Amino acid sequence: MSRSPSFAVKQELSLKTDLESLQQWVVAFCIIRFDLEQGQLIEECYPPGSLSNEEELDVAFSSFPDSVSQNQNRSSIHDCIFFFRIQRRKSSEQRNVNSSEIVEIDDKEVSSNSMKDKVINRRKIRNDTKQLKYLYGYVFNRQRHDERLRRGGEQKSVVILSHNPYSSVFRPLLQIMGPLYFDLGKKALEHIAAYVSMWPAPVPGKHMELPIGNALLKVSLPPAHSLSFEIGMFEESASAMAPFLPNNQSIPQGLFHDSDIFGTFRSILLQLWLLWELLLIGEPILIIGPTPPQCCEAVASLVSLVAPLPCSIDFRPYFTIHDPDFKHLNSLREGDTFPPMILGVTNLFFLKALRNIPHIVSVGSPALNSNQVPFASRSAGRIHGRPEGFGLQQLSLKKFSPSSLLSAVKLRRDGPLCLMTEHKEAVWSTYVATTKPDTSILNRLIDAGMLPRVEESMSVVNNEILRRHFLELTTNFLAPFGPYFRATTPSEGSLPFIDPPPLPPFDADEFLANLSARGVGKFLSKRMKSNWLDLYKRFLKGPNFMPWFQRRLTVAEQEQHRLWRQARMKADIKLLISKMPELEVVDYFNAIERHLLGEIQMEKLGRAAVDFTETCQKLKKDLQAVFNVLPKDMQQLLLMNPERAALLQLSSEPTKLPDRPSLQIGVVSSTSSR
Repeated sequence: MSRSPSFAVKQELSLKTDLESLQQWVVAFCIIRFDLEQGQLIEECYPPGSLSNEEELDVAFSSFPDSVSQNQNRSSIHDCIFFFRIQRRKSSEQRNVNSSEIVEIDDKEVSSNSMKDKVINRRKIRNDTKQLKYLYGYVFNRQRHDERLRRGGEQKSVVILSHNPYSSVFRPLLQIMGPLYFDLGKKALEHIAAYVSMWPAPVPGKHMELPIGNALLKVSLPPAHSLSFEIGMFEESASAMAPFLPNNQSIPQGLFHDSDIFGTFRSILLQLWLLWELLLIGEPILIIGPTPPQCCEAVASLVSLVAPLPCSIDFRPYFTIHDPDFKHLNSLREGDTFPPMILGVTNLFFLKALRNIPHIVSVGSPALNSNQVPFASRSAGRIHGRPEGFGLQQLSLKKFSPSSLLSAVKLRRDGPLCLMTEHKEAVWSTYVATTKPDTSILNRLIDAGMLPRVEESMSVVNNEILRRHFLELTTNFLAPFGPYFRATTPSEGSLPFIDPPPLPPFDADEFLANLSARGVGKFLSKRMKSNWLDLYKRFLKGPNFMPWFQRRLTVAEQEQHRLWRQARMKADIKLLISKMPELEVVDYFNAIERHLLGEIQMEKLGRAAVDFTETCQKLKKDLQAVFNVLPKDMQQLLLMNPERAALLQLSSEPTKLPDRPSLQIGVVSSTSSR
């Protein structure tokens, strides 16, 4: 297969890779070959030493399609793209790799000491990547069939490893890098690494243009709130405080926003609302697809279905028996609780090995025999000559009829083991959904038939309809929690130097009682059965609720401290203390001093806000103004602390308040302060 026509290597002798910048996006590039005698072997890993020995094995075993799942294919070359997610190994052999540095725009900091451990400035803070739990692998796999070779062919994989779930970046990058490697060899890795290292730092939730050779990748990154805390970032904007529908639909609202929901679940669209609920409450799900690209796309689509709620359960787009976690899962006995996971598999052995998993979804269609249809034209919605993967499925939109209902009943009766003889698309679950399928949404979907170009454009429209609906569904479901994230602003004339009031405490029983009394709202009441409160109970007990709630709470606290910090900058200190008793003035002095020390401490930690200098000057003037109205004996007592004395500066004008003497101090030396 020829190199992608959208890329040409620039002949630049000075082209070098900045490894620190590279790791903002990529951990390593790997070339893995399947050896008939030794199995999977990593031929190249760039930069060297990025993985431990155990991780190299994990990556190698996850980078090839399961032989059990592959049909006989006699085409000369077969390419596919898929991705996996594995846990990082803790090993002393792994070198200390510098972490990614994620830049947030509109960074805001607070000055209170109570918040200094909660606020993270992405421009300054780096995290050790050895602390990151998961590693994403994006695979370009090439199978070359040749009956003259042993076992009739050979296969090799080009893999991009990253801590970031940026499928919108690494999929098009693989489409360039994969064919380029098979043309140029190892030199292609060095060229691609050099270009990637010149990219700016990732900006979550934003559109970015990333040059690669003479090509330009125009991508949208998932928002910060959908990324793990382990990556070292979370959103700091007021829009994150309470759930509501975004105004700009082009901005991603969750992970895998470019996944093909319609193409993947086209034959089981009525089950989407059931699957949405299972994801919402964190139930374990086994997804079976004929090929790695199909099961990966299904897992990505399910994860994207609950946006803007982050998926806190473990998900594995392509899971194999070589994964270290398989041993534990296989050891579960009948009656044991299966951990909350979404597993994408192609090997039907998992149907017997993981009998305890309660929900099974079968998606996709087996690869067509290449004697009938050439590889390059088999998949609709794909540019000619590009590999299979994350593509649109060529399936007809089935009409809902009595015959299809009978087929569904038969599938349920036969159980998932019927897949051992014939692949069928179905859902096996005993869970009864509370949410009813929205027929008005289904009726808006367009059946484009089998014309590839029409199919691609219509699937894009259908995906937007489905994604918008489930975004609205999830947002309305989360809306009752909004009051717990509502930040308060100091009222006019109030005292902004005191600590803001705490946000309302959350009590599950009280929340459910209040929700039951006032109802779930018009949007959900039309789409849910009368037992909708049970869904909230399951959600509160599930693995997705607490990580989301605590994260929103942190953002709300940050927003509240930001609002009070702004109020302190605008406060007229002379007016506020003009009618205060002496004891309250002392308390105010201590409060201002605490905020000033907090700002200074944040600056020492490298987390100073943009307006640090202006804020400190304002607080110092306010501190001096309060100090000047205190009795002389109180002033001398306060000045006995050298650090406090250093904070006080000579006022240009004495502070004069009604019915109080005008006092002013000069610069006090450390000896006189004692």
